[in-house]
Amino acid sequence: MIRTSLAAKTLTDDASVRAYKSLAQVERAIRSIKTVDLQIRPIFHWAAPRVRAHVCLCMLAYYVEWHMRHSLAPMLYDDADKDAAEALRSSIVAKAQRSPSAIAKQTCGTTPDGLPVHSFQTLLADLATLAQNVVTTALNPKHEFVLQTRPTTIQQKAFDLLGINPHRRTQ
Repeated sequence: MIRTSLAAKTLTDDASVRAYKSLAQVERAIRSIKTVDLQIRPIFHWAAPRVRAHVCLCMLAYYVEWHMRHSLAPMLYDDADKDAAEALRSSIVAKAQRSPSAIAKQTCGTTPDGLPVHSFQTLLADLATLAQNVVTTALNPKHEFVLQTRPTTIQQKAFDLLGINPHRRTQ
């Protein structure tokens, strides 16, 4: 049972349950920050501005991860069609359902466009294989140029979903 002191006009029963269940997302975020994904370990600060800065950086890092997961959901085992999944629930208190597209990705191991489905960690590992090398030649050792590896189909799809152009010159 979930009780609230707010009027039903302000917060309906379904909205109360939904807000309570969203606490699981907060717990997952904290677990993500501390362990598997970001691996941020305790740092001991004694000055209040440093503590605030540390918390701000942790939350910023988590937001970047959350945004990447959200954008890359079509390539990940994550459910990219939350509305379809929500429509399958008989009520807000019923167990969450996965959308048909998420079940298909998990069953086949491929995305609708035929690419393999990844976990967030394996996709990051795949993206980490891209390289940018500063090269010189024996003919002119004073002249340097940048040589970038070409993204694979999977990497290019990830960059497209993130809205990133990997071949943009940075200096």
